[in-house]
Amino acid sequence: MSVPRWGDRRRIRVGLLGGSFNPAHPGHLLVARTALARLRLDQVWLLVSPGNPLKPKKGMASLAHRLAAARAIADGRHIIATDIERTLGTRYTHDTLRALHRRFPRVQFIWLMGADNLQTLPRWRDWMAMARATKIAVLPRPTYNHRALSSQAARRLRPWRVAASQAPALASLPGPGWVFLHTRQNPLSATALRHQQQPPPGDTS
Repeated sequence: MSVPRWGDRRRIRVGLLGGSFNPAHPGHLLVARTALARLRLDQVWLLVSPGNPLKPKKGMASLAHRLAAARAIADGRHIIATDIERTLGTRYTHDTLRALHRRFPRVQFIWLMGADNLQTLPRWRDWMAMARATKIAVLPRPTYNHRALSSQAARRLRPWRVAASQAPALASLPGPGWVFLHTRQNPLSATALRHQQQPPPGDTS
């Protein structure tokens, strides 16, 4: 199964996990599976970004390579990897979400992010407008959680935070809303994995 590039009118709940997936790893899969269960989603879409404005291009694998890696951890039914941002021609998350809301007017979207991204959210373009228009679920990341929950973004968004017990209903709640899910954490990061894959200095094998 793939994401219909020109949209459809299905009434489903979808979690959106955006990122470079450079490379995709079990931590991404844990986030997707946790979101499916805790938020009662029908699907999670792994949005493989053509290029993240906040990340350097050096060391970034090709889109085709990263998409293939994301598809390798997806099941193609409930967890789907897609490069739909390339078709949309969007570069910033807020623009991507606006385009998806237009193409899928009956889908209830929830943006999925780790606590590290909540901490840096004010660096994202139009981040407050994004939070007003799309529900957000934040998942814990080792060493980031306390700082994220006391960050500028968390303070600004505090009036819209809902209790974790309301997570299953988040997608259908009226108005803006976000939740912090207390759940099992995976310490893996794509950056660490890339460093592990690099040969040590002087290794020519």
